[in-house]
Amino acid sequence: MRVVRVLAILAIALHAGPAQATDRSQLRDRCWSPALLSGTLEEKKITKGVRTFDAPLPAMTLTPFAPVPKEWRGAIRRVKLPPGKKLVALTFDMCETPGQVTGYDAALVDYLRANGIKATFFSGGKWMRSHAERTQQLMADPLFEMANHAEAHRNLRLLSGNALSEEIEGPQRSYEVQRAALGARACVKDDPAFLSIPPRMGLFRFPFGACNQASLDAVNDAGLLAIQWDLSTGDPVPAQSAQAIADAMLRAKPGAIIIGHSNGRGFNTAEGLAIAIPQMKAKGYEFVTVSELLAQGTPEISATCYDTRPGDTDKYDTFFKPRPAQVEHKPAEKTDESIAPAR
Repeated sequence: MRVVRVLAILAIALHAGPAQATDRSQLRDRCWSPALLSGTLEEKKITKGVRTFDAPLPAMTLTPFAPVPKEWRGAIRRVKLPPGKKLVALTFDMCETPGQVTGYDAALVDYLRANGIKATFFSGGKWMRSHAERTQQLMADPLFEMANHAEAHRNLRLLSGNALSEEIEGPQRSYEVQRAALGARACVKDDPAFLSIPPRMGLFRFPFGACNQASLDAVNDAGLLAIQWDLSTGDPVPAQSAQAIADAMLRAKPGAIIIGHSNGRGFNTAEGLAIAIPQMKAKGYEFVTVSELLAQGTPEISATCYDTRPGDTDKYDTFFKPRPAQVEHKPAEKTDESIAPAR
């Protein structure tokens, strides 16, 4: 039963091809030099007044999927591990709302690469379009896993119909388009390691950590496991120091899913990682992707989404009053009114 359960999780979350165990590092290094993989502080900056990437990609035929089975439906907050296993999953959100282009925290990604730390990046569809090259680099890196963080960071509790579908399916389109673009590069041609890049994303994180039953069902029906967290770094708050971020991480228990940000909205995050990770390693902790963590234990599932306690994300419903167009609209219609400041 254990083997069957693990295979079921991997089938949902990874959707990897036959070369799943292949090391992609040679593919990555053949396509990008160390200088091109590395970045600058400038990339972390957020630019407002840019609408170049606002329009979602048009509908397309996506990689086939099956709805999430009953026993995996709901909001996964952490994973119960067998005694003795000390695994945690670092996750970083890369969200972006219409009318702006958020950043890329090169220092954070560079630190993870330099120290061989695995992580899962929850990326918005719009963010993947405005950061196409970085998206392909993350895909090609064997340390990292890409996951869905909605199209434009709207509050899915306030959406239904086409508007809700667009937030869920938009990032899947962006991901598959970027994966195809990566596969077409001369540096990738005929490399079997490319097949180890999952053809679709299997994990989803709700913007603001807010959902209702309808949006949760929609995500699970789209073949996506809903991944929350049980420990927050608090890094979207400018006053959160590197030491405070590290202190939060050091409270992690085995099976924890830790949330941070790598899109310019994480303040002092890279510095906090540099303090916490060596101490966590010294305590015997290993860092894995969310899918790897799920495969090692039993997910703890909540019937709803929340930050630290049930109901604490309800506040995101009061940033605005949705208009009928936000509840259900045709894909061609655009509105920014369902967006609150990104968490």
